[in-house]
Amino acid sequence: MQVQLTATGGLERRLEVAVPETEVTGEVEQRLKNISRTARLKGFRPGKAPITVVRKQFGDQVHAEVVQDLMRSSFAQALTQEKLTPAGGPRIEPISLGQGDGLKYAAIFEVLPEFQVKPFDSIPVERPTSSVTEEDIDGMIESMRRQRPVFTAVERPAQDTDRVTIDFDGKIDGQPFQGGEGRDVPVLIGSRQSLPELEEGLKGATVGEKRTVTLSFPADSPNKEIAGKTAQLEVTVKQVEQQSLPEVDDEFCRAYGVDEGGIPALRAEVRKSMERELGEVIRNRVRAQVMDALYRENTFEVPRSMIDEQVQRLQVDAARRIGAKDASQVPPREVFEDQARRRAALGLLMGQIVQAQSIRVDREKVQTRLNDLVAQYPDPDEARRAYTQNADAMRQVESVVLEDQVVDWIVDHAQVTDKPMTFKELTGFGQNVPQNSETQQ
Repeated sequence: MQVQLTATGGLERRLEVAVPETEVTGEVEQRLKNISRTARLKGFRPGKAPITVVRKQFGDQVHAEVVQDLMRSSFAQALTQEKLTPAGGPRIEPISLGQGDGLKYAAIFEVLPEFQVKPFDSIPVERPTSSVTEEDIDGMIESMRRQRPVFTAVERPAQDTDRVTIDFDGKIDGQPFQGGEGRDVPVLIGSRQSLPELEEGLKGATVGEKRTVTLSFPADSPNKEIAGKTAQLEVTVKQVEQQSLPEVDDEFCRAYGVDEGGIPALRAEVRKSMERELGEVIRNRVRAQVMDALYRENTFEVPRSMIDEQVQRLQVDAARRIGAKDASQVPPREVFEDQARRRAALGLLMGQIVQAQSIRVDREKVQTRLNDLVAQYPDPDEARRAYTQNADAMRQVESVVLEDQVVDWIVDHAQVTDKPMTFKELTGFGQNVPQNSETQQ
């Protein structure tokens, strides 16, 4: 086998490989002989057809298969011979594939860049330190109360945070329109769940009252019939309900899955959940600083093929999030170019650290990570079975754990400063929380 290597610019390499005709024909003849031992051909008993007949019947097919197999094996041998590590699959350009000509082709591919990761002792890392206090738990339980409000019918004008049940009939330019009719429709005033003109138009309304409310539909409304138009709604108020918060009692505990132990057990569960969230936030903040520094301090050429692969993944993720139905709705690759380059570079950097420091996945940490994941599901045992029976899902868990181990190793060698912070400061808990009628009193 002859090999000729050419650097065509940057990380791209052109590898020309020539396999002698004798090797090709030898492999073809051997396979034809194997076929002849079992072949069933018309006019001959099984395995008794002459090799010339077998060659005529199967020769072209066998030659094509041999060429493909030799191309794969010779490419692997050439990589070993030239001590090359491809960044991705090659682009094959046939030069000579015909029978009697031997096998010659060119493989064009990128190689992984050669670089040394810079020392970590100069990387500054600000590590938040925090704990969950009883006051934090009080605040979380208050938030849980707001998630399960109690509505009680009242005989007074509707006001902010009230739930008003209405019937309505709408018209645009005097004509009914699709979706312009509703019966027993609840509207929560001040929630911004309905059009603002409707919520505002129901303030001060009483049971049995009829009102006309003018609505302006946004120009980007998915309903093209009403987009950018103004409608008149004839509204009848059927019920006004005041919102209040539930008592924190055994019934409230059961609503959140705590059937035994009452309020102390609920608080213990809330604490565990908050501590998991706090730990994740701290890990993410430290990881972000480490990744930023790692990418900033280590610059090298990233293989185009690896960037393209990341771009495609990001496009697929974006398409899934926006519910794209065809390729025309997917954001262009330019939008993801910088993020894809960063992802690919960090993957190479992390891989080199893993190899250089002989870091292996910690199985106990994998189980801990899995425990944290399944604890978020209504049925943790079922979620655990789903994860453990899905090889791809478990590989993702292991990948995250390995990345955490690399980050921990870097932090151990970086300039770390601990910064005390509260749970609220770290998580943003309690910001922009809508008020209810009870808390306004």
